[in-house]
Amino acid sequence: MATEYLWKAPALALVIGYLLGSIPFGVILTRLGGAGDLRQIGSGNIGATNVLRTGRKGLAAATLLLDAAKGWAAVTLVEAWHPGLGLLAAAGAFVGHLFPLWLRFRGGKGVATLLGIVIALHWPCAVVYAAVWIGLLAFLRISSVAGMTAAVSAPLSAAFFAKFEIVPLLIGLALLVLWKHRDNMARLMAGTEPRVGSRSG
Repeated sequence: MATEYLWKAPALALVIGYLLGSIPFGVILTRLGGAGDLRQIGSGNIGATNVLRTGRKGLAAATLLLDAAKGWAAVTLVEAWHPGLGLLAAAGAFVGHLFPLWLRFRGGKGVATLLGIVIALHWPCAVVYAAVWIGLLAFLRISSVAGMTAAVSAPLSAAFFAKFEIVPLLIGLALLVLWKHRDNMARLMAGTEPRVGSRSG
């Protein structure tokens, strides 16, 4: 019985995280707000940057907050239920956002959801993450550069704060963020990556 529970609890943590992470708030909010199907707008991505291309700043802000909140909630709820399984819930939530079952596994790029996860795991790292993301976004106005750099800052800041137990997970999630931005990288190399406020990319 105890052996059976050993694998059931981690599996449930992953499932809870995945189900929370896979909620496509960008798609839901744009439909409810009368802005159409987000997947048919701009880049087709379900994140806040693409919601902004609808011209609805309020919906974009709400998408960002809710995408971050689901990452935070997955870690916090599972950790409250079963201390020690928060990292598995974090991984599940992140994978759920990137590959949601409900959207045929075509999800977002994970920058906001990763922020929520980092807030739950270690808030000082989240302060660094947010500062890097917001600072670069304000300075360069290129969402992909800001998001990728913020993601890379997560494991680096965790190591700086000696939170070594979360570094491997954050490295893995940062690599997934970079992989999801591979088209953006190609456009950056070509000099065609749009800046915030444009309606493509």
